[in-house]
Amino acid sequence: MSKKKLLVIESSGRKQGSITREASDFFVRKLRESDDYEVRLRDLETTELPLIDNALIGAMFAPAEELTAEQESLLRRSNELIAELEWADEVMIASPIYNFGVPARLKAWIDQVCRAGKTFQYTEGGPVGLLNAKKAYLVVASGGTPIGSDIDFASGYLQHIMKFIGITETHLIRADGSKNDPENILQRTQDQINQLLVV
Repeated sequence: MSKKKLLVIESSGRKQGSITREASDFFVRKLRESDDYEVRLRDLETTELPLIDNALIGAMFAPAEELTAEQESLLRRSNELIAELEWADEVMIASPIYNFGVPARLKAWIDQVCRAGKTFQYTEGGPVGLLNAKKAYLVVASGGTPIGSDIDFASGYLQHIMKFIGITETHLIRADGSKNDPENILQRTQDQINQLLVV
């Protein structure tokens, strides 16, 4: 039997003391206990992510047969990130909440992978996601913004983006609470993961 394939997206700016990084490590360990997984990590802290500009927009919407060498070069990172999503059976995104939203690097990743004709397509009934038969786990951490509240512009956005590109089954893992109590936040997060992955 072939291994299941999990893509992990890390977006915290912290290398040490990050709730999302600790939670995602715990998640992967627990997942591997219950099934055989091949895991790929994409750490956005160490990934160069071009921002959307006029040249990149032009390349993204140009017909494939008309792309110039310069445009193909501009699309190289986007193609690489989309290929990772196409490879994966399941995706886990670990995101802190920065200033009520997702980190800038995660937003830049989203801008690279949301591409018409690649991960979604326009139809008469609206956009339709093209990444089928996928499952997403979203670990969202905050030390001050209650997840699911009116000022949380991260968790709902991430769930919408997953659906937008075709990943309709999403599981939100909340890692929120007092920023002065990280041990309890992590314990509650691990409890959610244990419940989610119980067989």
